[in-house]
Amino acid sequence: MIRLLSIILVLLFGTSSMVRGGETVVAAPQASLETQAGTRTLIDVRHVTEWRQTGVPAGAKEITIHDRAGIAGFVAKVTKVVRGNKAAPVSVICGRGVRSSRAAEALARAGFTNIRNVREGMHGNSQDGPGWITRSLPVQPCKNC
Repeated sequence: MIRLLSIILVLLFGTSSMVRGGETVVAAPQASLETQAGTRTLIDVRHVTEWRQTGVPAGAKEITIHDRAGIAGFVAKVTKVVRGNKAAPVSVICGRGVRSSRAAEALARAGFTNIRNVREGMHGNSQDGPGWITRSLPVQPCKNC
C-alpha cells in the first residue's frame, strides 16, 4: 500500500528527491511517507514555540537547531537519536527551509552522509512547494513542550 502511494505521489509531484544548490531536497509528501514507514528519521529543527503553535510532523523527532549548546549540541542530539550511525537516513524540516538547510549543512560537516532537506518546510516557500501544513500532511502535538 505504501509503495503504491509512493508511486502515485512521485507521478503527481515529480521525483521524490533532487539535488538543489548542493543539498538533497525532498518533497514533504515523500518525507511523510518515509517517516511513517520508518525508513527515514525526520527531525523538526524549529523552535519549541513553533512546535506548540502548529504541532510537529507525525513521527518527527523534536530537536531544535536553537540548542543552548549551539550547533554542536544540535548535532550531538541528532547523533544520539541515530545511535551514532552517521550513515542513517535523516531528513530535516523547519518553517520555510532556511534553518533546515543550515541543519543539513551542519550534519554533513559532522560526517552524516544520508541527509535530505524538506526545504518547503511546514509553511512552504515559492521555490520548493506549499509546505507540510498546506498539503494537509499529518501532524502531532509537541511531545517535549
